[in-house]
Parts: sequence; C-alpha cells; structure tokens
Amino acid sequence: MKDFKFDLTWERARSLLLWFALPLVLGILLAAFIPQPKVGLIYLNQPINAASARTIITQVDYARSHAEIRAVVLVLDSPGGTVADTESIYFELLKLRRDRPLVASINSMAASGAYYLTSAADYAYARPTSDVGNIGVIGYQPSSTGIFEDIISTGPYKLFGSPRDAAMRQIEMIKQGFYAAVKAGRADRLTAGPDVILSGQIWPGSEALKLGLIDALGAQSDAVEKAAAMAHITNYQTVDLAVSTGLQAPLQPSGFFAQTANGITLPYPSQPGIYMLYIPPMPAEGK
Repeated sequence: MKDFKFDLTWERARSLLLWFALPLVLGILLAAFIPQPKVGLIYLNQPINAASARTIITQVDYARSHAEIRAVVLVLDSPGGTVADTESIYFELLKLRRDRPLVASINSMAASGAYYLTSAADYAYARPTSDVGNIGVIGYQPSSTGIFEDIISTGPYKLFGSPRDAAMRQIEMIKQGFYAAVKAGRADRLTAGPDVILSGQIWPGSEALKLGLIDALGAQSDAVEKAAAMAHITNYQTVDLAVSTGLQAPLQPSGFFAQTANGITLPYPSQPGIYMLYIPPMPAEGK
C-alpha cells in the first residue's frame, strides 16, 4: 500500500513537472527561431550624391525586407547634395515610413538636402547646437548661347540645356517642391511660414525646435529609444545597417567638391548643376 501511494505521488509530481516544464521548453525553442527585434541605424555623414544615395537606399531596402528591423533611425551629418539623388533617397524613406517608424537624429548638421530627408521622418531630434535648415536650392546659370566654330549643334540650347530664364523657373519649381515636402512631413508642427522657412537660413537646433523643424532636443540614444517606443518593442538590439548589408568600407572620395590646383578642397560642387546644398562662407583673405 505504501509503494502504491509513493508511485501515485511520483506520477502526480512528474505530471506537474511536465505541465510546467513543457511550456518553458517550447517557449525557449520558439524564441530561438524568432529573431530578436532590432532598431536599424543608417548613417549619412557625407554629401548626397549618386554613390552615397546608393548606399542609403541599399540599407533602406534591407530594413524593409527584414522583419526583425522594427524601426529605423536616420543619423545625419551632411550639408545636402544633388537634387535628383536627394529625391531618390526621400521617396525610398517615405516607403520605409509606411512600414515601420522612422526617426531622424541630427548630429552636427542636416542642411539643405539633408534636411529634406529629415522631413520624411516621423520624429526628428537635434542637438541644441546642430546646424539645421538652409532650406532651398542653388544652381548655376547656363551660359549665354553663342557660336563655336568647331562645334556643330542641332539647336540653340543643345550645348547648354536650357535658356537662362528656364533655368530660373526650374530652380523656383524645385524650391517650391522642397517646401511642399517640408510641409507634408512637418504638417501643423511648423510655427513659421514660407517667408521664414524658405529664407535659406541655417538655425541651431534650439531655434529649429521653436520653428517646428524638429520635434525635440536630444542625442542619438534618445532617437533610438523613441523609435523603439513607436515600434512597441522593449527587448531590442541596435544594428548598423551598413554593416548588415556588407557596406563596412567607407566610400572613396568622389570628387563631389571642387579642389584648387594645390589640392585644397573647396566647399563648392565640382560640377555645374542644381543642388540642395549648404555652402559655408569662405574666410576672407588675410584673416
């Protein structure tokens, strides 16, 4: 009789053990097959041109195609760049934003085209002294039409692309498109009208906050925490998406900026065109 009771007790204990242990084991096995949620980091720390746009878009595509990337932080330190490449990144960021939270974190600078990209984010941080804004467009006027004895062209603007007044209209159109993107992204958070926003001014982060160009002052870590909160995740990792996509090696200099004969890099683009680019003033000679 005693043995029977012992066997019964042991059977009950074993059943209880299995009852509690089995869900635990199943949970561990399930967790092993479900990737830990991640917040992806995309760094833009150079001018926007064809090469840098390709690397950013590659990372955006990776984030969109990997379910474990639950949110993305775009970390900016750029003066902007070419119009077409800026727009290419912008439209890809809008697609990403439809799928998961996108937060911008401005380190030293998000000027001109780089701020254009900031307007694609759900939420934007900057440091108090970050350079923010410079919203607008710069461009080179095409040369006046002329006759070159050694060159044959099939039209008066074949060599120059457009008449000078058409170039001015194109720059104005791009400027208005820039403002439309800022309005769409910032909506009722903007506290200033187009006369201020389109003045081309570059503001410190503390002033940009008052104008509604950003949402809060903070560091990159604040942007990561915000992105995770918007994605409703707590136990997450942060990953550099350049590493995830195999883009660890930095881009080689592309000749984006002009250089003097003795190799000094100037803050001006090396090729004529239309740019969303901040060009800092050159120091006066002798100072």
